[in-house]
Amino acid sequence: MARRYFGTDGIRGTVGEPPITADFMLKLGWATGRVLASRNPKRRHRVLIGKDTRISGYMFESALEAGLSAAGVDVALLGPMPTPGIAYLTRTFRADAGIVISASHNPFADNGIKFFSTEGAKLGDELEAEIEAMLDEPLTTVAADRLGKAARIDDAAGRYIEFCKSTIPDRVSLAGLKVVLDCAHGATYHIAPSVFRELGAEVSLIGAAPDGLNINREVGSTHPAALRAAVIQQGADLGVAFDGDGDRVLLVDSDGREIDGDDILYLIARDRHARGELGGGVVGTLMTNFGLAAALEAMGVPFERAKVGDRYVMERLAANDWQLGGESSGHIVCGHVQTTGDGIVSALQVLAFMVREGKSLQRLLDGLEKAPQALVNVRLTPGSDARAVMAMPALQETVSEVEGELGDEGRVLLRPSGTEPLIRVMVEGRPHLDVDGLARRLAERVEALLDA
Repeated sequence: MARRYFGTDGIRGTVGEPPITADFMLKLGWATGRVLASRNPKRRHRVLIGKDTRISGYMFESALEAGLSAAGVDVALLGPMPTPGIAYLTRTFRADAGIVISASHNPFADNGIKFFSTEGAKLGDELEAEIEAMLDEPLTTVAADRLGKAARIDDAAGRYIEFCKSTIPDRVSLAGLKVVLDCAHGATYHIAPSVFRELGAEVSLIGAAPDGLNINREVGSTHPAALRAAVIQQGADLGVAFDGDGDRVLLVDSDGREIDGDDILYLIARDRHARGELGGGVVGTLMTNFGLAAALEAMGVPFERAKVGDRYVMERLAANDWQLGGESSGHIVCGHVQTTGDGIVSALQVLAFMVREGKSLQRLLDGLEKAPQALVNVRLTPGSDARAVMAMPALQETVSEVEGELGDEGRVLLRPSGTEPLIRVMVEGRPHLDVDGLARRLAERVEALLDA
């Protein structure tokens, strides 16, 4: 059955436009509570709710709480908390589900909902389908003596901070490292500084003053220029940039060079493979750079590609019983310690590698030669359908022309974004090829078809 609301990463959209409205969130909370309660009607159920720093989070937190209470489900409020922190706390509190109010790397005017299961993993398709079906039922309220109660977990931040620190060995200290953290004015602003400082690093901050409106604005993993400038200006050893909800991370080395998700996957895989702790192979996506696949192959590490989206990465990891996977965007799954992508945890794995080896990021990346890759995002016009545009013969003709110029030395990938109204155009090829020009040519063709 086609989904009406849930995408590959929950429900997301512009605040005030269906379904990102207060009345829908009330009904969504109720539907979720009804579905959870129906699975075991003889006991009380509890759901954790956390959010990022968007101003609309207050409104949706209250609406979800009211809906869950009407369904007879207890609620534990976490306040601002990184998405992976909510996954961790859902698991450790043995809650029936965790709800994240966030639109990740999107601007503040957007918001969304993500769910975690009691195991701290993304909610299964079957349960999401049940919730969508329940949304069609009339909202009813349980008897007054069965209404859900709400409480706040005051030590949520401290619990998650201790968890993050525990993901690297006690003997590893970050003392002597100067680190700039960019918290994107998002959910990591009160978590990441404590984690890195308590592990011994000298920390300076940018993007750590959220006001409800500035999340991801010219800072964070989608805008690394601010971090590059800060690292160079301060003479730091490295910089760490999170996105608005803290499930993605990018690094910047001491020379201001961006270290993306493919680089991070290589570093973690290299470290764990050398210590005999990798636990299988590595899962990337269709966007993963050819150079990473080649570097892993040279190390004797199996590599597979999944469709773009952390859900698909997790599916391949589970199918192979592997532990490490991720996306070029910086969404890294370290399955040996966490059940979902975690920006803080992923960064710590890299820093622990640096400390153990006593080497800079530049030196640790020896052995990884990435193919030039160009990515252009084309914004859809109102009412346009990405897949319909991508299927147009005129666009397919241009794709064939570009592929002909690349030959067997490159590749083209066009795909609709799962989180924004965009068509992403990617061209990858050997260094002598003009991948930037070819990507622009494809993007211009897409724009022309959208304007036609």
